[in-house]
Amino acid sequence: MVNMKFSLWSQIGLQFFEFLKENNQASIEDRLQLKRIYTDFRGRNADTKCPNFGSVLYALKVSGKITRRGDTIRFNSEVRGLYEDQWHTPRGRQPQAVRNGVASPLPVQTFTSPDAAETGVRDRRNLARCLLDKLETDRAQLISDKHGICITSEHQFENGKLCLCVEDTYEYMVTLNVQNTGTKPVYFMYYTPLYWPEFLNLVDEHKVTKANPLLLQPGDGYEIKVYFCCRWVGFYSATLAFEFRPDLQPSSTAFHIVRFIEAQCITSLGLELAPTAPYKPRSLPEWIPKVNFKTMHGQRPDGLSKMCRQNAFKLKMYPIPPYMKKLIKALKKSTPLTDKRMVLLESPLSWGHYRDKLQLLLYLEELQKEVDIRRYNIPNNEQKHAVMSRDKVNKTLLVLEVPGLSEKRPSLLQGDELLVCPIGETGVKYRGYIHSVELESVKLSFSPELLDHFVDSMKFSVEFCLHRLTLRIQHRAAELATKHRLGKVLFPAAPSYSPQQTELPNLRLFDSQLEKNPEQYQAVQHIVAGSSKPAPYLVFGPPGTGKTVTLVEAIKQIEKTQASCHILACAPCNSAADLLCEMILVHVDRHKVYRMYANSCDPKGVPERLKECSNLEGQSYDHPLKKKLMEYRIMVTTLFTAGRLVVRGVPPGHFSHVFVDEAGHAAETQCLIPLAGLLHAETGQVVLAGDPKQLGPILQSPFALKYGMGVSLLERMMNDFSLYQKDEGVFNNRFVTKLLRNYRSHPAILEIPNELFYERELLYHADKKMRNSCCNWEHLPERDFPLIFHGVSGVDEREASSPSFFNKAEVEVLMDYVKKLLQTQPKKGQSTISAADIGIIAPYRKQVQKIRMALEKVGNDLKIKDIHELKVGSVEEFQGQEKRVIMVSTVRSSRNYDFDKQFNLGFVRNEKRFNVAVTRAKALLIVVGNPRVLNTDPIWNRFIQYCSDRRGCTGIFL
Repeated sequence: MVNMKFSLWSQIGLQFFEFLKENNQASIEDRLQLKRIYTDFRGRNADTKCPNFGSVLYALKVSGKITRRGDTIRFNSEVRGLYEDQWHTPRGRQPQAVRNGVASPLPVQTFTSPDAAETGVRDRRNLARCLLDKLETDRAQLISDKHGICITSEHQFENGKLCLCVEDTYEYMVTLNVQNTGTKPVYFMYYTPLYWPEFLNLVDEHKVTKANPLLLQPGDGYEIKVYFCCRWVGFYSATLAFEFRPDLQPSSTAFHIVRFIEAQCITSLGLELAPTAPYKPRSLPEWIPKVNFKTMHGQRPDGLSKMCRQNAFKLKMYPIPPYMKKLIKALKKSTPLTDKRMVLLESPLSWGHYRDKLQLLLYLEELQKEVDIRRYNIPNNEQKHAVMSRDKVNKTLLVLEVPGLSEKRPSLLQGDELLVCPIGETGVKYRGYIHSVELESVKLSFSPELLDHFVDSMKFSVEFCLHRLTLRIQHRAAELATKHRLGKVLFPAAPSYSPQQTELPNLRLFDSQLEKNPEQYQAVQHIVAGSSKPAPYLVFGPPGTGKTVTLVEAIKQIEKTQASCHILACAPCNSAADLLCEMILVHVDRHKVYRMYANSCDPKGVPERLKECSNLEGQSYDHPLKKKLMEYRIMVTTLFTAGRLVVRGVPPGHFSHVFVDEAGHAAETQCLIPLAGLLHAETGQVVLAGDPKQLGPILQSPFALKYGMGVSLLERMMNDFSLYQKDEGVFNNRFVTKLLRNYRSHPAILEIPNELFYERELLYHADKKMRNSCCNWEHLPERDFPLIFHGVSGVDEREASSPSFFNKAEVEVLMDYVKKLLQTQPKKGQSTISAADIGIIAPYRKQVQKIRMALEKVGNDLKIKDIHELKVGSVEEFQGQEKRVIMVSTVRSSRNYDFDKQFNLGFVRNEKRFNVAVTRAKALLIVVGNPRVLNTDPIWNRFIQYCSDRRGCTGIFL
């Protein structure tokens, strides 16, 4: 326990060291001066129980981080401080969560004196402008009782604010008492909300106005009834201003008292969804040296060790260069461009420095990933130690509970590693390998040295380790792209003029419906003919236009017509790769197709119909040698798993065609993996399908994002090269096809995306019966308009150590719609709506979690056994997906959304997330959000205006 205290004290000391550096005070050595600064530091971390200054100094000295001589204290030069967080900004500028979800309805303007205004509406507006201005600068003076006048209630006012929780009925009455506790009479002149909320009604017996003031003698009191009534769950606030004068002479000076009333209308469900604990962000971890201890290794999961021994080529380590820490510090300070690496980052991506820039971006991304996963190290500000137990089935495995694992905080996979050290032991750490990942725990293999003396309730410190394999694969891809001279593929030149066009084949398609679609048919023709080589062929597929269908048809045609072909078909994730494989198998002999999975993929997730043609054997994966792999005509993998073909020794040029679906969702370094080392630049054909207007790569480093890693290969091609751009309003079909026919959605659902992102070129070809199936739903605000924007004034909250936001009010509204949908009685010619027909999208993992909790309750209440078939997920999880009914929870109810913008989260100021979310629905789209926040964004403003014009809005209004 003493060692644990020292570790925590030392970490707080290093946080103090970072605080000194941020404020340019790291050179201060005087103990008393440092102690005074530590008091400020402690005050800024009020939520954290900080030890006293003496304890922190002692821990830093014992751990060798400072040298002390009398009252002179110096931090040692080798102190690394904390991990360098690229997102970290000086504390005074860090975004804060804002509870009040209602924006100020009136602009703050200066006004000389409210006394000069006329009575009535104009008077109230002018008073509001004046007092709102004063609240910004002198809130304490305005909310305080003064001149003997007190304003109280049967409920407690705190800091001038009265908070009410109104359950179920959404009706409430509060009595405000205006009392003269002074020794002189005072005239009560006036009272009013600074803006007039429709849910509030104020009543007083005397009907006090400036024309009818009320004299309050010493000791007098007067009651004002505040009636609250609202139709919707949510958070509602009102600011009330009271005006008083010592007498009625025109020369007398009025004074004001302001009170705030906040009412939260909530259901019993909303109460159950309340935060489990106050939000307390995870602190930056202390830098942990990688030396000075002995490591005892556990056993890797089955298949990993064997696979490594069979690899034809060894994957290099690509260690992070020592200059990266200094570079990050310089980037955070916005140092003028002098360092050659900073110049490289600022330079546009070119073939001359292609590998160097991509690898620099990868190093930035890796360092931020390391910071992020180290935040979960134990001890931390939530846990003093970890306790493990033996697995009940396999006694050689230990089970570690990992709070937040279900939220992917941290994100762990089979094969990942972590280090543990029994409390009190020094000089040795035990490396555990994850054998399986459960909902909130992992099963780990450790060395016999730990297992032999392990007993239940042993206490451990835990260090989470970044799994570097995927990053190393991307480094190698960047290296191999240069080595194998893929410049003509990655930086395609405009072709020289040639009157002779590539002859396009006359094809009989497997999917006859594609023959009726000229864009899909010509794309297949050009891909089969290889008309773009060596440049990649791009299939620009807006939502629901059938880009995957087009790719699969091209794959089948090539396999049918080109006897020597070998095709590699990839996608960023397993679900998308599975879909590709399933569609290919409809017309291709399964013995020609091989679906290769990575060891980290859960065997339970492999579709039954793919097991026979996959590398799954029992509950583990086999990884064949090169000779066997090269026998298959069509190989289907994820982008990362394609890297295994390189280490197995599959030679460049073996694959005649490489297809990448959802290419816009992958970083360029990921898209390189199936190309670099496998593709022959001159003879191979690359086909990329995706939509640059939908979600791009997901990154953790702000600098990697800033300097171009967030731009996919597909998007870079369309942005930077004339081959893929319109000439006189038309694309060159030799290199790119834009699919135009949407087969998914009702025209009303597509109207705004079509207008904002696709130049109004999308054509509406969805099945009429399906797309119109909700047009007569009884709960639509407007018949035949299957869109609802439901305005909700909620509160965005966080809980415990999770930085993810949630909004109870929006969950309550969503559940009301879920009940209405599932209880809808079908009308003639229409089918019922089942749980499997519905999808709910939210931009934050915590909101997804809260929605799932609420759905369990709804399922139990309605006795719906298949409620789990209602898909709930993030925008990323719905990329490429579709549902008959889609509901979207926007979550944020605060105008302080800089946090989202900085971290590339949420919907506000993120047009790609908006585009993906609203284009998943076939027949009905329901969006729940705060219009006051969403209207600050021009995209959302246009969407809400569209819904309003078509009378599809309900709930609160602007």
